[in-house]
Amino acid sequence: MGRLDGKVAVITGGASGIGAATTELFIAEGAKVLVADMQAEVGEKFTSGLGDAADFRHVNVTNENDIEAMIGQAIDRFGRLDCVYNNAGFGGALGPIAGISAEDYDLTMDVLVKGVFFGMKHAAPIMTEQGSGSIISTASVAGLRTGFGLHLYSVAKAAVIHLTKSVANELADHNVRVNCIAPGVIPTPLSSGKSIGDVGEEVAGERVAKMAERSGDLQPLPRAGQPLDIAKAALFLASDDSEWVTGTVIPVDGGWLTGRPWRKQPGAYTQNRPIKLYNPESTT
Repeated sequence: MGRLDGKVAVITGGASGIGAATTELFIAEGAKVLVADMQAEVGEKFTSGLGDAADFRHVNVTNENDIEAMIGQAIDRFGRLDCVYNNAGFGGALGPIAGISAEDYDLTMDVLVKGVFFGMKHAAPIMTEQGSGSIISTASVAGLRTGFGLHLYSVAKAAVIHLTKSVANELADHNVRVNCIAPGVIPTPLSSGKSIGDVGEEVAGERVAKMAERSGDLQPLPRAGQPLDIAKAALFLASDDSEWVTGTVIPVDGGWLTGRPWRKQPGAYTQNRPIKLYNPESTT
């Protein structure tokens, strides 16, 4: 028996990276999933391999009509709505504060905040009427502490965290839970700079692999984060295992928020002994 048997989920940005890993995990646990993504060709190809448990819709999360139609398609195709995962995103405006244009500001906030707002807005009436549901959003450690992301990305993710708490308070009377996940560094096509649709699967895969090599030693747990690490947190929040959890942000960051890895602290090891780090492939 799967943890999501009989449940229906919508996942934005669901065709690659964290979204794709979550889609696959949700389906493996018994859910039906509507994958929503800007990458139409990538999304169609991805969902075609998932059978009747998945459907696809091309969605621009900054367009309210797209979000409303996305929710409608999920209900029309699968008959109900149990989870909306507002996961779509991108890196946002680049550069120092003095160089950020109004256009880049608007696009960043539209994708990262307005897209989440629309997802919550159009899930809420359905979930409150049925008296159950889970709304999940992808935030970031950058929304909890400065220095982990660029200005507007950090501000937008902080807004997602606060919006999560505020909406959770409103919907709790209706048994609708609202939570968010704050990933650390997760190598994905978009976080490495380009989407699969921009550069193709092979090049995107190479960029992700290089990013994983560089990022593995950035946090106390000395391996690179994986999309599946975030998907597992989303599974918990979508399932009945979290039925008494709402209004919270769950960091999934390998310990990044605890600070600089101990192995990098001056004088952390006072004896001249080799340090054996955890190796997930080791059998000893």
